[in-house]
Amino acid sequence: MSVPVAILGPTGYTGLELLEILARHPGMHAAYLGTARDTQPKIDHEFPRLAGRLGQTLAQCEKIDHDEIARRAKLAFLCLPHEAAMKHAPALLSRGVKVVDLSAAYRIKDAATYAKAYAHDHTDRAGLAAAVYGLPEFARDAIRDCTLCANPGCYPTAAALGIVPLLREGLVNAASVIINAASGVSGAGREPKAHTTLVEAGENFSTYSIGVHRHQPEMAQSLTTFGGHGLRGRPCLPLFVPHLLPIERGILATIYAIPASGDVTTEAVMTALHNAYANEPFVRVRDAAPTLHDVQRTNMCHVNARVVDGRIVVVSAIDNLTKGASGQAVQNANLMLARDESEGLL
Repeated sequence: MSVPVAILGPTGYTGLELLEILARHPGMHAAYLGTARDTQPKIDHEFPRLAGRLGQTLAQCEKIDHDEIARRAKLAFLCLPHEAAMKHAPALLSRGVKVVDLSAAYRIKDAATYAKAYAHDHTDRAGLAAAVYGLPEFARDAIRDCTLCANPGCYPTAAALGIVPLLREGLVNAASVIINAASGVSGAGREPKAHTTLVEAGENFSTYSIGVHRHQPEMAQSLTTFGGHGLRGRPCLPLFVPHLLPIERGILATIYAIPASGDVTTEAVMTALHNAYANEPFVRVRDAAPTLHDVQRTNMCHVNARVVDGRIVVVSAIDNLTKGASGQAVQNANLMLARDESEGLL
């Protein structure tokens, strides 16, 4: 039977992407669309591309009612601001509704680090302690058993899938990792911003938030946690430089690192990637560096690595709205609901 799910905050880009995926999902369907807006819109008015693809009852967004969500859904996707997610997640969990949170509310395990990055205190410490970081390639078993999944950020997903296998194999000097990553403007969300208008972003290329990007501590936590024994007890604290691409969607991450020893070769780093991802449905190890056209509108990550003049260069490509957000959220929900992990995504 198809599992009913709720989407809270469906009027943003991640909400639209979820609805697109769920419309073709064979075992999961949207049964409740909850919004905090004073006037609840029809979702097919917000996104005319959905017209005729949703039932008339579902097309109408509703006020967020935890009891009603628990009556009609087994799991809820939260596409909400971070502070709102901390409010609604505990209420849903207490009613037996599993939660996949697409905000950053539950990603960073240290509450003080979270407060510094997001400029407000964390108000759900119990949830923060219980949440599982939902990167399936490295945390599949924990995700299956959890009730609250912190869906990873887009930049940290691209970075971890690119460099973690090399960290695990001890091929990389962890202190040397530099991550240059460029994202399409949809990563900034649907709310209008001056720097993402066509006039400012079009025919342009820029860096932003150097040294202070909110994904920096999440990235360091992810690489350190999943890097395992290859780090020999040392943290991985990468230098992260984000860039804005004048395109709709996609992330291309180019990762640079110094090899752990002088005998690390291209064959060694590529072997590490092949071994790590041989059975992964959503990661492809490429013989050549991937491009964004290879992964846009898919839940795939394409990676390639090589050693050049004594430096490791890894290229990792994902779609920021799919593998970097809503696709990965459905991948996590599939696991949490004991369904085939790739349902609705291949």
